[in-house]
Amino acid sequence: MSMPSEYQEIKIVREPPLVWIILNRPEKLNALSLRMLDELSSALKELSTDKNIRVVLIKGNPEGRSFSAGMDISMFVNLKPLDALHISKRLQEVINELEMFPKPVIAVIDGYALGGGFELALGCDFRIASNRAELGLPEIKLGLMPGGGGTQRLPRIVGEAKAKEIIMFGERLKSEDALRSGLVNWVVPPEKLDEEAKNIAQKLAEAPPIAIMTIKNVIRLTRHGLIEEGQAFETMSFASLFATKDAAEGVSAFLSKRKPSFIGE
Repeated sequence: MSMPSEYQEIKIVREPPLVWIILNRPEKLNALSLRMLDELSSALKELSTDKNIRVVLIKGNPEGRSFSAGMDISMFVNLKPLDALHISKRLQEVINELEMFPKPVIAVIDGYALGGGFELALGCDFRIASNRAELGLPEIKLGLMPGGGGTQRLPRIVGEAKAKEIIMFGERLKSEDALRSGLVNWVVPPEKLDEEAKNIAQKLAEAPPIAIMTIKNVIRLTRHGLIEEGQAFETMSFASLFATKDAAEGVSAFLSKRKPSFIGE
């Protein structure tokens, strides 16, 4: 599947079954713009139906020294509340698309992941960071607050008290602190970041795609309900997977003591 040629603020690098989406505004520390968000949304729609792609990795252009420093602050000069509402909604929409993407998404963080850039990473399934990465939601220092879902996703990861600390003080977290808080899954040296991210992605790519998608959906759709409701949905989802060829292959491979080959059917 070909990607649109008009992308200017992201790059797509295909390494089937993996694909890299590179946030590409290095002169602005890979800051997010409305155009970048639109391009990211378009790329996700294309990749969601590409059977050759099983895992998406998102990183910043390394020349920008950042995953993303957040929304481009130059947009905030003399910004009217209605325009701010539009920006916030668009950022939330795209991050929601990331969260609902049917395949695993890994944020590969080097340098800064701040504000909207950090919120973008929070919408991914996994986060791997270099040991020089810095993460945070510093909007309070501008007299503002997060607008891309940070007040919603962050407490669900680190708890309400820790989320208030991160948001209200607006201080940057070192990657090791983020690891201890559960904000990132892995921390590695910068020179090993892409390699380790690809190794993790490759393991996910070898998993059964339908089961992966189902797991994502069950966790996302049941996080607010009663445990009994979640268990009922889990039971139905578990049973539905027995209708897939991948489940038959997985059981057969286990009994035959061989490595399974999942085809996503």
